[in-house]
Amino acid sequence: MLETSARLLRLLSLLQAHREWSGADLAGRLGVTARTIRRDVERLRELGYPVNASPGTGGGYQLGAGAELPPLLLDDDEAVAVAVGLRTAAGQGIEGIGDSSVRALAKLEQVLPNRLRRRVGALNAFTVPMLRGRQTSAVDPTVLTELANACRDSERLRFEYRDHGGSTTRRTVEPYRLVCTERRWYLVAWDVDRGDWRTFRADRITPRPPHGPRFTPRTPPAENLAEYVSRGVSTGAYATNAVVRLLVPLEEAAARLSPHDGTLEASGDDSCLLRTGAASLDVMVVHVLMLGFEFEILEPAGLGDVIRTARDRLSRALERQGSERPGPEGVPGTVRVP
Repeated sequence: MLETSARLLRLLSLLQAHREWSGADLAGRLGVTARTIRRDVERLRELGYPVNASPGTGGGYQLGAGAELPPLLLDDDEAVAVAVGLRTAAGQGIEGIGDSSVRALAKLEQVLPNRLRRRVGALNAFTVPMLRGRQTSAVDPTVLTELANACRDSERLRFEYRDHGGSTTRRTVEPYRLVCTERRWYLVAWDVDRGDWRTFRADRITPRPPHGPRFTPRTPPAENLAEYVSRGVSTGAYATNAVVRLLVPLEEAAARLSPHDGTLEASGDDSCLLRTGAASLDVMVVHVLMLGFEFEILEPAGLGDVIRTARDRLSRALERQGSERPGPEGVPGTVRVP
C-alpha cells in the first residue's frame, strides 16, 4: 500500500510538472506497465484530480482543471518561491490580497520542512521591498477579475467611472487589456460612446452589469500597450508637455524612472529623450529637477525661461543665507524665500 501511495504521488508530480505525458513515458519513468499507469490514473480521478486522456498514438495524459482546487505538489525551489511571493503580496495594489496571502502562507508554512522554512525566513528577514512613489488606492480583486474576464471573453463592459475631480460618468466600452505598473492597474478599452480608445484607472471603475453583448476585438491602439499607457498617464493627461534630453544612457534612466515619470527613447550612446507632462511649467521644472539627471531642454522654449527664474530665486535665497542676517528673536541665518 505504501509503495502504491508513493507511486501515486510521483505520478501526480510528473503530471503537474509537464503539460502532457504519453502512457509509455510515464510507465518508463515509474518503472511500471502501461496497465498500472491506467489504474493509477483512475485512482487519481477518484481523489478529485481531473486527469484527461487522449487516445491514439499521439495521445497521452494531461492534468486538467476541475471544479475544486486539489492539493499541489511543489519541489523545494517552487515551495520557497511561492512562500516568498505570498509574503510580499500584501499591499501590492489589490485590496484584500494581504489577508488571502496570510491564510495561504499559514497553510504552506505548516507543511514546509525545517530546511525550507529557514530559507524562506532568511529571504524575508533580510529583504526590503522598494516601491517607487506613494502607495495609491487599491483595486477590489473582484472588480479586477470582472475586468479581466470581460477582456478574455470580448464582452462589452458597463461601468461608472470617477475622474480625478470626483465626477462620475457612465461608460460602455469594449475592453481589450489590463496593464499594471508598480502603483496602479489600468484598463485599455474602446469607448463606444466616444468612438475612441481610452485608458481607465481600475480603482476608479465600478462595474454596472449586465454586460454584453460580445464583440469582435479591434486592432489595438499600439503594439506596445505598456508604452501606450505610460505615455497617456505621464504626458497625455497633462496640459503642459515637454521633451528633455537626459545626459545619461537609456538603460541608466530606465532603471530609475517609473512609467509615471514619462516615456524614454534612445538618443545616442550617452543620452536619451524623455517625453513627460505636468500641470504647469513651474511644476515641470520641479519634476525634471527631481529626476536627478543632467539634462537639456528641447521643448517647449518657455521652459528655459521658467528655469532661469527659478535659478535666480534660488541664488537670492543662498545669498540671504550667506549674509547671516538675524532672524526672528535673534536666530542667525534665517532663510526667507519670496
